[in-house]
Amino acid sequence: MKFHTFSGETPAEALKRAQQECGENALVISTKQIRKKTISSSALYEVVVAIEDAPMQGTHRVESKAEPRYNKSGEDVLFSLSEAAKQISQIAQATSDTSFSSSMKPLEKAVPNEDLGDIKNEINKLADKIKLIQEMFWEEKAPHRNHLAIPSEFSEIYKLAKTSGMGEDHLENIMNLTLEHMPVRMKNSSETIKRYFQVLLRKLIPVRVEAEVQKGNKRVIMFVGPTGVGKTTTIAKLAARYSYIQEKRSKVGIITLDTYRIGAVEQLFAYAKMMRLPIEDVVDPSDFNNALSSLSHCDVILIDTVGSSQYDKEKLIKLNKFLQNSQMQIDVNLVLSAGCKLEDLKEIYKNFSFLNIDTLIFTKFDETKVFGTIFSLIYDTDKPVSYFSIGQEVPDDIVPASSDFLVECILEGFEKKRGKDGNTGE
Repeated sequence: MKFHTFSGETPAEALKRAQQECGENALVISTKQIRKKTISSSALYEVVVAIEDAPMQGTHRVESKAEPRYNKSGEDVLFSLSEAAKQISQIAQATSDTSFSSSMKPLEKAVPNEDLGDIKNEINKLADKIKLIQEMFWEEKAPHRNHLAIPSEFSEIYKLAKTSGMGEDHLENIMNLTLEHMPVRMKNSSETIKRYFQVLLRKLIPVRVEAEVQKGNKRVIMFVGPTGVGKTTTIAKLAARYSYIQEKRSKVGIITLDTYRIGAVEQLFAYAKMMRLPIEDVVDPSDFNNALSSLSHCDVILIDTVGSSQYDKEKLIKLNKFLQNSQMQIDVNLVLSAGCKLEDLKEIYKNFSFLNIDTLIFTKFDETKVFGTIFSLIYDTDKPVSYFSIGQEVPDDIVPASSDFLVECILEGFEKKRGKDGNTGE
């Protein structure tokens, strides 16, 4: 590969010289202004292009059998090319936009509209070349994708979804849905593909919308789940939310069944005292209804339970006895850690499911970068999600669940600020 530099009073002039000298196959590496226009001199632009070395006459090119110098996988290269294509599209759009920022005004005056058009054409040619390389890598990998024929334009969204931890079978189903129902005119743009994919994901995520407790009604919510997922802290956050933060405040009471861990009991009693909320502790299922009766004046009753391994059948059976003996309707929320592996999430849900789970709550958003696992569990179980715990601060770091927020986390990563700003609505 050889590099050549050309200059001209305008970018178009420099590109034209490069094209005349090196031909249509030259690859533009960079274009920059090296001298600004003044009263006494014109502007000067520099273009660097690269062309492949031509084979010497009378000789044959010998293919090297050495190992490649780069260790990137085809998909990594493909993703990098997608990023490059995206940047080029943004540059091309900028050249056609008449509303330049103030910092670009000198350049706008120096480059006539017809020259900007020439630059855009050259950029479009470069984007096409990158797309051809992208397709070459994509087609090479395509046969190994569970026999799913995915067009090259879908490469970026496919990799984002795959690296999010989404289950392979779920990803394949969703890609099939996208390919089947997406309008043909939208399939040539990676941006429109991404937007369509986001809309489709959102429609596949059931959400339990937070609703105020109506006068005369009562909500009894039990929180179950494995040890260490943050049930007690989640209850404290929701207790504060219902009793102090929501526009319509509710009378909240707390029951703890977690008498095994002294630390957990003390922690919950401390939160209740701080918020001036009534709290009851229960050891035996026979005493459960008495505790519910003593909190009958409350609009919302939150029930903490002992953390249990999904394999500890004895504790799970005892937990079920509390539900069976209850004289009130209880909403059972399964609390899970967002950072848990998909296989473990499925196993936890399977072993807790006999408790008739109503909704899911996911905690510890700030402790993971992979959120496709959450989508896959919801997709598998078809259970709605009600809340996301996005940090450790009580009471602030909990938000009502939103399909928009979860999809953004899956494809763009988690931002705590976005969650706190309330941009999580449906």
